[in-house]
This record gives sequence, C-alpha cells and structure tokens, in this order.
Amino acid sequence: MITVSLGKRIRELRTQTGLSQEKFALKIGMDRTYFASVEAGKRNIAICNIKKIADGLGVSLSELFEGL
Repeated sequence: MITVSLGKRIRELRTQTGLSQEKFALKIGMDRTYFASVEAGKRNIAICNIKKIADGLGVSLSELFEGL
C-alpha cells in the first residue's frame, strides 16, 4: 500500500534528521499521534500535510516520493 510505503520513507528521512517523532511533529505543527499514525501507514494523509512533512524534512515532494 502507498500509505505504508510513504510512512516508511518519512520515517527513514526523519531518523536521518536525528529528531524523535515528538520533536519533528512539534517542528512542523502536527499532532504527534497523528504523525505517528502517518509513519505507521495508517492514515490517508492530505497533500497539504504531505507538503508540510516534506518541508520539515527539507526535501521536495518528488524526493519524498522517490522510490515508492
């Protein structure tokens, strides 16, 4: 599923930043439990939230979806 693949990709990029889920969610203004469910692939996330995550990771949308 795309949601699971995207969640894994987000987790991979977030761990490279060295930030916990909680600190990253705070950085991008997102609830930690919501963000955790995105990383777990349990959310059908809106494109505006995907953009917010990409910006927080310092990557473009195309980089975020790379390899999916």
